[in-house]
This record gives sequence, C-alpha cells and structure tokens, in this order.
Amino acid sequence: MKKIYFIGGGQMVEAIIRAIIHNKIVEEKQITVFDIDPSRLQYLAETYGIEVVFNEKSGFRDADLIIIGVRPQDDIKTIGSLIDQYADQTATILSIVAGVTLKKLESYLQNRFALARVIPNTLTDTGFGYSAATLNELADKTKIDSFLNGFGKVEYMDESLLDIFTGYGVAGPNYIYYFIESLADAGVLAGLPRDLSWKVALENMNGAVEMLKLSGKHPRQLLDINNSPGGVGINALFELNKSDFAAGLQSSVLTAVKRTSQLGGETK
Repeated sequence: MKKIYFIGGGQMVEAIIRAIIHNKIVEEKQITVFDIDPSRLQYLAETYGIEVVFNEKSGFRDADLIIIGVRPQDDIKTIGSLIDQYADQTATILSIVAGVTLKKLESYLQNRFALARVIPNTLTDTGFGYSAATLNELADKTKIDSFLNGFGKVEYMDESLLDIFTGYGVAGPNYIYYFIESLADAGVLAGLPRDLSWKVALENMNGAVEMLKLSGKHPRQLLDINNSPGGVGINALFELNKSDFAAGLQSSVLTAVKRTSQLGGETK
C-alpha cells in the first residue's frame, strides 16, 4: 500500500492504527488521518507519529485505501461526495460504519469504486478476534487482506450475515467481559479476596477454552465429565439453569443484532 487514509480518528480507528503499526503492516508515514477535532488529531500525531490533516480534502492524495471511520449518525453522504471528487478511481473504499450497507454506500457515490464493508473486532492488540468483511464486485480481497489481518483475523461473508455477525461476534468480547466480572464478583461474595478471585476467574476462562480446543469435545461432554452425581458442580449448574442465564445471553445477542440493523436506518 502507498497510503491509508482514515476519515475519522475515534477509538476504533486508533486501535486499528496501533495494531497495524505494531505488527508492521505499514509504516507510520503511510498513514493519514482526518478528524473534526483538532485536539484529537494532535494526540494521534504525537502518540503514533502518523500524518494528520486538518482539511479532509488533502488526505486523499496518493491514498489507495480509504477508511470511512465515522459514526452511522454522521454525514456519510458528504463523505461520499468528497470521495467522488478527490479519491483516485483505483482506490479501495473501506467502511467500518455499522449497519450501513454496500448499496447505501454506493448510493452516496457517483463514480464506481471498489467497496468493502468491515466490522472490526475490538481485540485489536491481541491478535485474536474476527472482523467481518463483505466486498462489492469491484473489490479485490488480496488488496486489503494483510491490512485486515493486521488487527486480528478476518472472516469474509455474504452481506446478509454482517449485522448478525456484528451483534454476535464483534460484540462478543462484551459478553465475555461481563461474565468474567460476574464470576469474579461471585468469588468475592463467597469470601475470597478480590485479587485471588480475579486471578482464578481468568485462569479458568483460559483453561476452559484450551480444554475445548485440545479435547475436541462439546461443552456438554466436558460438563458431564466434571459433574459427579449429587456433587458440587451439578448443584451449582442447577442454580445457574434456574437463573435463565442462557436465555438472557441469547436475548442480549438478538438485541445487539437488532440494534446494528437500526443504525443503518439512522444514517444521514
């Protein structure tokens, strides 16, 4: 890549920049960012050594990957007009705006561009987590694959699955964070010091995931192995089942998927 131009410099954009620099996908001098907040631009320039621009028009120069990194509620139609006027026709336009379809993006552009919709994972610094991507017929995934894998992993899919994947997969760390927090609180409630409870919760989470990978077993099979008749584990699961934990989690995912779809309808 010659240049990557980010339109918008919020938290998600910063996380992507931090990861692709750390993983040596591009050099700092290849990254340009525009944001409406000058203090934000100053922070990004000082922290990461990247180029920032205070006029969004000037950032298109030599950019072969243009990232739309604003909120769904922002004026994406105007951004489309700027892309039409100033972007090179060979550039790939990549949107990380939740809920905004390729069809809607295309409606903001008079010219035809290679377009990609990507919903980034929030585990950018770890190398874990899947981003979801879908492309129009002009886009070539070989041109963006190294970029997307620079802040985790990527799954390419039909656009019809993207909102579902956002509410389930991309929002997935939220559910895990909440579970671990609740589990650690349970240890404290039972009488353990918080630092010990926290350490055990993290270790059990990591170990359980590794057991699932190594054994190849279904979670229910491991539950059956761990729970002896009338024992501690099965009694604990009985209480957890009564709490409707599974239904609550599944309802949370469905609500997140619904909200993702609504965001597209709020786009200007």
